[in-house]
Parts: sequence; C-alpha cells; structure tokens
Amino acid sequence: MHMEIVKNSVVTLNYTVVDPDGTMIDDGQQPLVYLHGGYDGIFPVLEEALHGKKVGDQLKVKLQPEDAFGDYDEELVLVEEVGQFPDNIEVGMSFERVSDDGEEEMIYRITDIADGKVVVDGNHPLAGTALVFDVTVAAVRPATAEELSHGHVHGAGGHHH
Repeated sequence: MHMEIVKNSVVTLNYTVVDPDGTMIDDGQQPLVYLHGGYDGIFPVLEEALHGKKVGDQLKVKLQPEDAFGDYDEELVLVEEVGQFPDNIEVGMSFERVSDDGEEEMIYRITDIADGKVVVDGNHPLAGTALVFDVTVAAVRPATAEELSHGHVHGAGGHHH
C-alpha cells in the first residue's frame, strides 16, 4: 500500500539543490525528513508541490528567491568602525545581533574589512538566489501523536531534544 503525502504524514526525501547555473548548493548527503502539512519544515512552495505524491515520485521544483531565502536587501548591508569588533575578526565570520527594538536576532556576516571599516551583511548567504530542488520521495508514513503535538519529526533524521 503506497501512502500519499497528505497532511500529518512524515516524508523522507532524497534531494539535491542547485542554483539556476547548476552550481551545487546542497548535495543532500542526509535525506530530508519533515512533517507535511504546514509545519514550516520545508519551504511552502516545495511542500505544495509534494502534496499527494507517493514513494518513488521524482520532481524538480524551482523556487524563486522570495519563496526560498528572500530577496537580497541592500539595507541589511552595514559599514561600521573596526573598533566595534573583537581583534580577531575575519571575512566570512558570522555573529548575532539583536535588532534595535530588541525583538529579533539577526545573523550578520562580515564580507569586507578595509581602512578601519567593517562591512557586514545581514542577508542570508542564499538571499536573492533561485533554488532548484531535485527531490525523490523515499518514504512516507503517518506521524505519531507525539510528533503532531510537537509539530516536527522525532527519531532518525528528525529532531532530537
């Protein structure tokens, strides 16, 4: 009996992700296991495409930036004095900063250090990038009551407390 992917099923996907030029972004070493049905386990557009599929089904889904990690936002690029940072900073380092209203923590990456200034970028590294998911449905099973109450998968490949 082949289960279809429906709300509250646990889905295992074998997948790869490339950008539109074919550059590998995620080679999918670990299968992706998620709870289907609007639990924010995967990108909503991808989840919609998988709805009703069965084990063995393959699909290619292209996500535009706004459906993936968002559009690139120039306002998240800041230039600051190097004195505000520890001495050992390097390009590529990430750090968290709480927003001005204290509401959310943003991750900023250092993208340049020059002339006593540090350029930091709060965009996700894949912001502004379309992503092409190549997925094969590897397994589908009903979620357990505990998984449903927590809103995510437990056990192999899932969430560990």
